Amino acid sequence: MNVRNFCIIAHIDSGKSTLADRFLELTGTIEKRKMQEQFLDMHPLERERGITIKLQPVRMKYKLGGQDYILNLIDTPGHVDFYYEVSRSLAAVEGAILLVDATKGIQAQTLSNYNFALKQNLKIIPVINKIDLPNAQIEKVEEEIINLTGAEKEEIFKISAKIGTGIEDILKAVIEKVPSPSQKGESLQALIFDSKFDIYKGIIAYVRIFNGKVKAGDKIKFAVQKAAAEVIEVGYFKPDLEKSESLNDGEIGYIATGLKDISQVRVGDTVVLAGVEAAALAGYEEPNPFVFASLYPRNADNFGYFKESLEKLKLQDSSLRFEPEHSDALGPGFRCGFLGMLHAEIVSERLKRDFGLDLIITSPSVEYKVRNREGREIIIRSASKLPDLSQIDIILEPMVEIEILAPSQYLGQIMKLMPDYRAQYLETNYLTSTAIILKYRVPLAEIIIDFYDKLKSVSSGFASMNYKFTDFQKSDLVKMDILIGGEAVEPFSRIVPRESSYQEGKRVVEKLKDIMPPQLFSLALQAAIGGKIIARETIKARRKDVTGYLYGGDVTRKKKLLEKQKRGKERLKETGSGRVEIPQEVYLEILKK
Repeated sequence: MNVRNFCIIAHIDSGKSTLADRFLELTGTIEKRKMQEQFLDMHPLERERGITIKLQPVRMKYKLGGQDYILNLIDTPGHVDFYYEVSRSLAAVEGAILLVDATKGIQAQTLSNYNFALKQNLKIIPVINKIDLPNAQIEKVEEEIINLTGAEKEEIFKISAKIGTGIEDILKAVIEKVPSPSQKGESLQALIFDSKFDIYKGIIAYVRIFNGKVKAGDKIKFAVQKAAAEVIEVGYFKPDLEKSESLNDGEIGYIATGLKDISQVRVGDTVVLAGVEAAALAGYEEPNPFVFASLYPRNADNFGYFKESLEKLKLQDSSLRFEPEHSDALGPGFRCGFLGMLHAEIVSERLKRDFGLDLIITSPSVEYKVRNREGREIIIRSASKLPDLSQIDIILEPMVEIEILAPSQYLGQIMKLMPDYRAQYLETNYLTSTAIILKYRVPLAEIIIDFYDKLKSVSSGFASMNYKFTDFQKSDLVKMDILIGGEAVEPFSRIVPRESSYQEGKRVVEKLKDIMPPQLFSLALQAAIGGKIIARETIKARRKDVTGYLYGGDVTRKKKLLEKQKRGKERLKETGSGRVEIPQEVYLEILKK
């Protein structure tokens, strides 16, 4: 069968999307007049940030040795927060191009993605990109790839995706080395690896056909969700949807189901023909959220639309989790689970741009396990839900094993940084004589906000990291509230280690003092633990010059006006009409350390 299914895996900013551009040009999939950089990065956010957020399939045709081949490529993200996109892509293909930056070598996410591919028994084609750059270290990177994969030197391809050097050789290698899809049976089995909602065609499932075939008019059902549907349309990704008569064994394409209920189609489910017994395929790695934050619409009347928007976004982002939550201060909202801070940032930005929502986001936290005095264990995903410390026996926090890959010359700086994040040293391994892999055990809460930025800073930008959840560990933690004008602001509450609570409280109120706009009256900013104030700052009142129009006369005239202004400000405080409005930018800024 002349079909090859493959994906590109790499660390962030290794040139995946640029390489995909060259494939599209070489195969003539996209007309030259329509071609633009990062063509497969369809969302404006991807182009702005220069990163791939969503996996994107595309079908290409290529002729080699007088034979026509169909090449199905899936372009994948590189950032650790989007690893679930990679796991879904790998479940749908037989081969992977392992792309390594010639200037940076193997990085943490390269290792992670390589191990993902090994688990799926994929044929791996190692490629060194950016060989045209003056600081390319080709021989050093070759050594790293050989040590990691065991590949022979002549099996490693050297290319420049930017200027097009060596691209044709990779396509030939994909055809020669990646196995064609194996045909196992006649009964339809199609793995759903992604989906989206279309107002006319309903839910569109992105599928890889493992057995049988499907066409418009077929009656289908979903093996796990049990929902039934009639196929409206099938087709391929060019990369826009292109209608076809059928999807056959081994191909990648889409099925328009006509279903409007978003809960009926689940990524990882198997499409089978109605009335035919067929088992569900092994799906992909189920994503588990690590970071939790509450999202509230500024206008409570938008809650229904907010819920609908989250459901539509979940179709494209199966790792997003959400459940209803109500706050006395902010009204109805949702407690959302994310894979990391970048994931949270992207989701909130998409809700704002794609759906026009104005949201308030609370401080991010991780999932804690709390055991009360009676021995009952409860899950806490928000500081506001933490019981009084007098009712708690122990608090367990999630731990991760973190792998840091960096040049050996930065070993000292990295080891000096880690104790600031409550890290326990595990081991050091050498990838080559000049590249090290450091392993630490760290509380997840310590690394979700600014750890990666600090790591990049101490390593001059060369270090990269990857982490995986291990278990829960007993810790001495307390709930810290932030009071503005004497009132606790729920979104700013957080769970912190007791030993560093004073420093954290001082940091937050000092930062609030810098970013909160001044009011007409003086404003107290306080950090408190169990009713005890541990830090305080004051924002001075914004003054209006009420004496500016005076041009002379007795000084008592000025004093009268200033006294009147003072009494007015005190009245504002007493009556509550001077309620403090906190801008959205303050909520977002306070999330960062």
